[in-house]
Amino acid sequence: MDKEVAKIYGDQVRVRACGICLSEGGLLMVNHRGITSGDFWAPPGGGVEFGQSVEETLKKEFLEETGIEIRPLQFMFGCEYIAKPIHSIELFYATEITGGKLKTGHDPEIQIITDAKFIAAADLIKIRLEELHGIFRLARSPDALRQLRGFYRI
Repeated sequence: MDKEVAKIYGDQVRVRACGICLSEGGLLMVNHRGITSGDFWAPPGGGVEFGQSVEETLKKEFLEETGIEIRPLQFMFGCEYIAKPIHSIELFYATEITGGKLKTGHDPEIQIITDAKFIAAADLIKIRLEELHGIFRLARSPDALRQLRGFYRI
């Protein structure tokens, strides 16, 4: 993990709002540098700030990271990730696209986003697990993600 990434996001419990956004083109994913030694693909999302609702966070993070405007739908599942210095609690929601145009966005704390795109199920399965968010150890396809319910330790 990049030292600057660890400095900003490490040594604290971070609550994150994350969204599962599916379209005919596949699953919306964002690539980050500095999280692992290579690519790190994950659904859009980010830290919930004091006074900001999970729904507000989702809308803000999707727009910042992907240029896509969404409406949060139902809560799907949660997960906890602990690998010092990172400790996060993540709340995943189904989302619906309401507008915007896909682009590679930014992260206001530190620019670690390198790409944003819809990844087809056939292409998602080709990405090494080490380059994917931990939820893909539980569900390797968009259809399998839709089925996840509960709380997981990844």
